[in-house]
Amino acid sequence: MLRTLLLILLNIMSPLALAAESILIEAEDFGNLGGWVVDSQFIDQMGSSYLLAHGLGKTVANAKTSIKVHKEGPYQIWVRTKNWVPGNWEAPGRFQLIINGTEQKTVYGTETGWNWQKGDIVDLKQGQSVIELKDCTGFDGRCDAIFLTTDANLIPDNSSEPMNTWRRQLLGIKIVPAEKVYDLVVVGGGLSGMGTALSGTRMGLNVALIQNRPVLGGNGSSEIRVAPRGNTPDWLYPFGDLVREFSPYSPVNAGMAEEYYDALREKVIRSEDCIDLFLNHHVYAVETANNQIASVSALAVRDKVIRHFKGKYFVDATGHGTLGLKAGAAYHMEEKERMGMSNLWKWRYKSEPQTFPDVPWTLPLTEKGFPYPEDNKGDWFWESGFDRHPLNDLEAIRDHNLRAIYGAWNAIKNKKAYAAKDKSGKAHAAAELEWVGYVGGTRETLQLLGDVVLSKEDIVSNRQFRDACVIVTWGLDLHYPHPLYQNESPDDPFIARSHFGGRVNDTEGPLSKQTAFYVYSKDGHGFDHNKGYAIPYRCLYSRNIENLFMAGRNMSVTHEALGTIRVMQTLGMAGVAVGRAAYLAKKYDTTPRGVYEHHLDELKAVWALPAGYRVPEIQTHTSQ
Repeated sequence: MLRTLLLILLNIMSPLALAAESILIEAEDFGNLGGWVVDSQFIDQMGSSYLLAHGLGKTVANAKTSIKVHKEGPYQIWVRTKNWVPGNWEAPGRFQLIINGTEQKTVYGTETGWNWQKGDIVDLKQGQSVIELKDCTGFDGRCDAIFLTTDANLIPDNSSEPMNTWRRQLLGIKIVPAEKVYDLVVVGGGLSGMGTALSGTRMGLNVALIQNRPVLGGNGSSEIRVAPRGNTPDWLYPFGDLVREFSPYSPVNAGMAEEYYDALREKVIRSEDCIDLFLNHHVYAVETANNQIASVSALAVRDKVIRHFKGKYFVDATGHGTLGLKAGAAYHMEEKERMGMSNLWKWRYKSEPQTFPDVPWTLPLTEKGFPYPEDNKGDWFWESGFDRHPLNDLEAIRDHNLRAIYGAWNAIKNKKAYAAKDKSGKAHAAAELEWVGYVGGTRETLQLLGDVVLSKEDIVSNRQFRDACVIVTWGLDLHYPHPLYQNESPDDPFIARSHFGGRVNDTEGPLSKQTAFYVYSKDGHGFDHNKGYAIPYRCLYSRNIENLFMAGRNMSVTHEALGTIRVMQTLGMAGVAVGRAAYLAKKYDTTPRGVYEHHLDELKAVWALPAGYRVPEIQTHTSQ
């Protein structure tokens, strides 16, 4: 009788009362990051942003957060992580968990690929529990998420789909529907995206500017520290005036963080009443209808929020072309010999000797395996990924750069040829790594195709276009693996050389000084950099997605032509051209192509307005 009653009670109990308790913690949601940093570069590849212990060989402070436990009991621990340099050595990115003050035994970051690594079983009491991430090495350990469950048989979902259904349900993701329809939705907060947003809003458009990093500036921000290049001449249209508002002058590569105008750029954008700025938001999904983008969905990198954005016109200023790619825009990607990604770095001297640990997992470099870094820094030519897939292999390219940098520093600090003194007589014993960019600066991914695909032949022949708009002054600057250092890593070289207008810089002088010789001189192929060359507007919109503009390095050009348009201040001016074209598209309820076909004279008049001009009343002209 008693047994029957118990069975009846079990059958009528709520399933929730019998269900296992599971808790998912996204690492980037930790309340206190300690010395860990949020890395959101690879969401489209591995599904999420993650925490990175980027300590340059010194362990970083613990990240810490608290969770609410509803059900007391033993919990199986799972951690989504990876060994970023698998091989016959200890994994470089090892870390542990500390739960309620007790260090857990399992060491994470030791298994290949992004996977859920099974850990200890921990007894948790109902109420608040505190979890800490303890870095063990200082060498880029990475933690995506932590999963705690009372179900010993439950294996967490390892999908790399951004914010997949399993994660959404466990995290209780808040969905924020589109609250309004923007005139212009700009995806990407580099100089091109900023130029677009500013010029558009000053023409009266309501603009959403979405950036997946905490700062604006893209490759020219304090995170990457590539100096924005390209002159900003105003002799065709005054686009440069606007760009100079947020890029007053160009610092050196790998300079100090404060030289890159992060605060100024955010201030300039936030001072505009009709720009809504969304930092730390990654666009991961696009909705299309009738060959147009209807809306985009963005994941808030550090909050449990997904926001939807509706717009009349959209701008791909991502550099990678990800918005256009997700929308089904026509594109071209070079199969190989693309320009790659650079991670810049620098060191400093201390008053006392500094050590650097044994790093067998780095590239095994000698003093002949890389150019000695002039001015105590690794410059633009620390570049790799030439033949890797520029999207699918994005994290691997960045990690290869890190292995090269740490390998070179090991040679400088610990190999006999370098261990004594540098060229100025300072002892390397007192040197330490000051900064290594963990966010990569990519030069080439893919090109979204417009009604004109600008070619090298167009540039060197000085072809004239009736819709010419943006002046470029940078040379035909392509990067290829440097043959002097290619033997160090033949399948994945990490030192580049520049190739200007058919001539190659190999060994003359420091690599960091090579660019200056060619940029403002005539290269012998008809392109005078003092006068510049004007690219056509038809490179700045998609040929098949009717409401999509392109303002960044993913605009419609060939691989060779990319060498001249890709520098940041030039792209900022392209953004200014796009923002003003969007104004006319809205005014006449037409497409970007329609602006060219029916309103080109008026477009030229709009382009000619001063940078600070707002909501003009201009006479409509008939296109010729």
